[in-house]
Amino acid sequence: MRSWSIPAGRLFGVEIRVHLTFFFLLFFIWGMEKGTQDPTAALRGIALVGIIFGSVSLHELGHALVAHREGVPAKGIVLLPIGGVTILDEAQAIPDSVTAWKRDIRIATTGPLVSFFIAGISALILLSAIPHFPILNRPLVHSDWLLRSLVWSNFYLGLFNILPAYPMDGGRVLRALFSRQMDPIQATQRAVRIGHVFVFLFMMVGILVSNWWLVMIGCLLFMAAQLEERSAVFHSVLQSVRLEEVMLTDFATLSPADTLEDALDKAVHTLQDDFPVVRGSDMVGVISRQKILDALRSDGNGYVQAAMNRLFEVATKQESLASAFRKLAARNLSIIPVVDEQRLVGIITLQNLMHSMALLAESRKLRKGGLDS
Repeated sequence: MRSWSIPAGRLFGVEIRVHLTFFFLLFFIWGMEKGTQDPTAALRGIALVGIIFGSVSLHELGHALVAHREGVPAKGIVLLPIGGVTILDEAQAIPDSVTAWKRDIRIATTGPLVSFFIAGISALILLSAIPHFPILNRPLVHSDWLLRSLVWSNFYLGLFNILPAYPMDGGRVLRALFSRQMDPIQATQRAVRIGHVFVFLFMMVGILVSNWWLVMIGCLLFMAAQLEERSAVFHSVLQSVRLEEVMLTDFATLSPADTLEDALDKAVHTLQDDFPVVRGSDMVGVISRQKILDALRSDGNGYVQAAMNRLFEVATKQESLASAFRKLAARNLSIIPVVDEQRLVGIITLQNLMHSMALLAESRKLRKGGLDS
């Protein structure tokens, strides 16, 4: 989700990020306007990008709100000029495939309906306020006609998103239909391949007729498809990988009777950022390297017992990686102890998860290559 995007705050608890292609759109519009002698052209270009940004934001919020009502809360939204990618917490989704595909269709169709609604309401308001407003004059979307652009950018956004080109909403409907007969990853990959056909068509037609808007849309569609496919594969890995495959088994522990200076000395000689605190065979808390430093600075040398966090989650080694991520996110934790029959056998930290997943993916590729050969 954080690839090629920057944070733009949170709305209704959902992280909003802006894909860097929005800056590409800004540069693209500036390139079209730079030949004019009008000093206000640049400002109008920025305003047009702002209209598109607001339209896409409302489009994606429609998806997020309906998804929340359907029991699949959104974790984040990545905004692109042609729409966006709403990252859903599918781990909390209904597992029944009989109803899941219908739910996915309802979520997918909400975005275009929101865009068409905004376009219709905007047109009615403009025509009521200005009876002879040239709403059908060309160009329909241009920085010289911002009010008309508000209507038509939303109409085009809705129209474009009903195309069966994944990850557009029409492509999501197509993937939902595919998922009735195959697993989600296969359904996503088939929908992505169909989306690539539209990418090729947009780019070829754009080049042939010298319409660079079509070429840009093709490029953006390709980027969005890759982002969605990576998200689907990542979610699949989270569900399939067991904690025993990625947990740290060689780790340092602390005792509640250790002094903070002793704990810091041990932290200096290990790469761990977080430590389980163990009394005998029982785990009684967790403490981070930063918490040790903060306690030393504020209160001086004391005991780990006074500074450790007694509230922590544990997991079994048979649990999935998705389960670990949910537990880490639920309480904003950075470490989860892994137990087997009440015995501490490993730890999972955010620090090692990303490193382990990259190595795990590479090892699976190597094993698959060995089998193929």
